[in-house]
Amino acid sequence: MDKINIGFLVSHRGTNMQAVINACHTHILQAVPAVVITNNPNCLALKKAVQASIPHFVVNIKTHADPDQSMIDICKSKNIDLLVLAGYMKKVGNELLTTFHNRIINIHPSLLPKYGGQGMYGRYVHEAVLDAGDSKTGATVHLVNQEYDKGSILAQEIVNVEQLDTVESLASRVLAIEHKLLVETLNKFISQELIRKS
Repeated sequence: MDKINIGFLVSHRGTNMQAVINACHTHILQAVPAVVITNNPNCLALKKAVQASIPHFVVNIKTHADPDQSMIDICKSKNIDLLVLAGYMKKVGNELLTTFHNRIINIHPSLLPKYGGQGMYGRYVHEAVLDAGDSKTGATVHLVNQEYDKGSILAQEIVNVEQLDTVESLASRVLAIEHKLLVETLNKFISQELIRKS
């Protein structure tokens, strides 16, 4: 099977993006990291894209009159087959969702549907887990639709919450699982030929 072209939408550190890039370079994933798009020109993920020599673009309401259409144009120009949200903090527009129907994947640091939705990201998720006294949390890979964190779940992995956990210690363990789960799920997604070149 031909390698697919993956595009990334990022806003901050891009550690999940880096995990996927590494998997591509080591041939764990039969894919090419083909473009990185961010709304945040100062994010660390953009620097990682530069270091990896991946084409990269800043797209937001300040740089483009129609960010959604601009992202579609960029993705089409790079022949993108699959989009991965790796810490992307903006809601994906309807046009982009339509263009890449069932081909946009997100990773979320909880066992959805718990602790999902607008404003639930990063440390806010882990704070909510600890405040609730939950014994388990984890990570979820899901398809993206019109509602925050409501798309079909592709995979989940559990992380036990330890008695002395802080937000930082819990976040660190969940992030390690995110990297592993995202790569494994992408591998299955690709190998099962759920992605087909148009």
